[in-house]
Amino acid sequence: QVQLVESGGGLVQPGGSLRLSCAVSGSIFSRNHIAWYRQAPGKQREWVAQITTGGTTTYVDAVKGRFTISRDNAKNVVYLQMHSLKPEDTAVYYCHAILGNYWGQGTQVTVSS
Repeated sequence: QVQLVESGGGLVQPGGSLRLSCAVSGSIFSRNHIAWYRQAPGKQREWVAQITTGGTTTYVDAVKGRFTISRDNAKNVVYLQMHSLKPEDTAVYYCHAILGNYWGQGTQVTVSS
């Protein structure tokens, strides 16, 4: 059974940091590029960042310099380290395994004072 399980969301003040984790089934992790998406209330889901199997990373302009995506191939986990958080980063964050189109259930990130 393929699973992607996100964790690490929560409430943080503007300027704060959070680290999201996405635990991926071993059967798909090693051969898959993994992406993070987010969906704010009333908005479409948007792509945030991606890491390839080789470790190449790309980001949406809105998070460049603030977010870092990484993967731990020994643990089958992808991380999204988020710094300098802004209220507009508030959303449900999802991880996505591109090959096979698998999604996690999402984790809520709320940036508010």
